[in-house]
Amino acid sequence: MPPAKKRPRSYDPAKTRAAVFAQLGTVREALRGLEPRQLALPTRLGAWTVRDLVAHIGMAVTAVHRALELPAPARQTVTVVEWPFSTRPRAGAIDDFTRGLTAAHPDLGAYLADVDQSLRALLDEHPGSRLLDTSAGALPLDDYLVTRALELVVHTDDLNAAVPGLEVPYDRQALAATTRLLADALAVKAPGGSTEVRVPPYAVVQCVEGPRHTRGTPPNVVETDPLTWIRLATGRTAWADALAAAKVSASGERADIGGLLPVMA
Repeated sequence: MPPAKKRPRSYDPAKTRAAVFAQLGTVREALRGLEPRQLALPTRLGAWTVRDLVAHIGMAVTAVHRALELPAPARQTVTVVEWPFSTRPRAGAIDDFTRGLTAAHPDLGAYLADVDQSLRALLDEHPGSRLLDTSAGALPLDDYLVTRALELVVHTDDLNAAVPGLEVPYDRQALAATTRLLADALAVKAPGGSTEVRVPPYAVVQCVEGPRHTRGTPPNVVETDPLTWIRLATGRTAWADALAAAKVSASGERADIGGLLPVMA
């Protein structure tokens, strides 16, 4: 008899909403201290400057606004764990939209303040069960907000990498949701039970085809910290580089998951 299908992870809607606003708040606070020369710095995201990156952070949040302007779909067609696989095909359109926002909003502080205020108003109007027509498919508003937390955490890390000395904090709940969603996406991408991926204190998943581990110490184990995992899963850090820097440990013949990364790009 095949093993029982694992129940999808659920996220607390109230905590998710609080995490989105908390992480957006840390970016807004950091923006207040940035000088024009810092906003002009390059980032690890192609030709984007820090100014472009901040504009994109606002865009990631207002994706909720744009989705709520569309008619509600008749039924849900995707789950939240499938969302990370939808970003790569849209890279060109995302770049064009971001550059347009940069040009349209020279005052980024005012732009993000408006984004925050308008999102709060929208979430007061709409129930979390309201279905949204997103680029990945139709899913509930509460689930889509989990992906917004992920976007905010990933791009906060991009911001920290771009500006020397900048240390924008990560909201714990937003970091946890991001870690878990990307770990679950790996398990969907490479289903199986031969390898255990551990990202303490937030996530443990089993993946990769092969003999299923049932008790005792797993024969194939990958372990890393949340930020390293997020960077690996989104292509910010290469698997080989993380191993060489001792940022990740991998033991067992099926523990080399480099070929499965990134999960989202």
